[in-house]
Amino acid sequence: MGIDLPLIWAVIIIFGVMMYVVMDGFDLGIGMLFPFVKAKGDRDVMMNTVAPVWDGNETWLVLGGAGLFGAFPMAYAVVLEALYLPLILMLVGLIFRGVAFEFRFKAKDDKRHLWDKAFIGGSLVATFFQGVALGAFIEGFKVVDRHYAGGSLDWLTPFSLYSGLGLIVAYTLLGCTWLIMKTEGPLQKQMHDLARPLALVLLVVIGIVSLWTPLAYPQIAERWFSMPNLIWFMPVPILVLVTFYGLLKAVARNANYTPFLLTLVLIFLGYSGLGISIWPNIIPPSISIWEAAAPPQSQGFMLVGTLFILPFILGYTFWSYYVFRGKVTHDDGYH
Repeated sequence: MGIDLPLIWAVIIIFGVMMYVVMDGFDLGIGMLFPFVKAKGDRDVMMNTVAPVWDGNETWLVLGGAGLFGAFPMAYAVVLEALYLPLILMLVGLIFRGVAFEFRFKAKDDKRHLWDKAFIGGSLVATFFQGVALGAFIEGFKVVDRHYAGGSLDWLTPFSLYSGLGLIVAYTLLGCTWLIMKTEGPLQKQMHDLARPLALVLLVVIGIVSLWTPLAYPQIAERWFSMPNLIWFMPVPILVLVTFYGLLKAVARNANYTPFLLTLVLIFLGYSGLGISIWPNIIPPSISIWEAAAPPQSQGFMLVGTLFILPFILGYTFWSYYVFRGKVTHDDGYH
């Protein structure tokens, strides 16, 4: 039996995107939490919690995009053509966030508020349009003769806009629980106070998406509710509810690490639910990873290099988080 290269590449890309969502999610969330924190010193601490690691997080976005381009060129072409505008706006947001990150620490006190606003705006725009792109991806694309056949604004739908707002809530909760883990004192207490309402709003968001998608898209309803799939997939919504309960209990007892870990579990379960809804299609609603795959020779050649470099990426990612583990205080600085 031969090696299923499209399946291997699908796993690599899924893993890369998941790592990006987790790691860039909490620093985008920190940007969106800035309006709730007014004190300059607390804002400095918030940025210092991610200052040593934030730019390395985007390695995973590059890995996912490059993997899609090389292993599934048809999907890359269709998805980019369908989502040019939201993806460009997402990148503009990431640029503003990145520039604000660097210049804020160097700006004079009377100018720093401008970079704070750029940090907030860049984080909001990047997150919102990531969610919009995700919602449009779930809805699917019109493809004729292996080319995108829809309009330039087909991505602009109520569901995609709702997905953008939903991702803002998810990333903000991720950033909030990250700060619970990395800070102390009044700032940590403020994050504890914010975590509970954010978690409840996210539960509502997930509930609406869970109803909206099967009602609007029959193929998703059939995937989840036909037998024996219903039995196999039932643990996912049950685990979501159990995790939310554990998260609220952890916040109530002022836990340090548990809220962030449980929020990661929620993100993973949501990602799993997305995978269940569309698998094995890489261009929803009907083009599978095998139909969109590059020739085996191309995928095999790329796989050799990817398997060589992936341990290095994992290694320096782990090492950077290990070196900068622990609490961040007002005495710590950004260099």
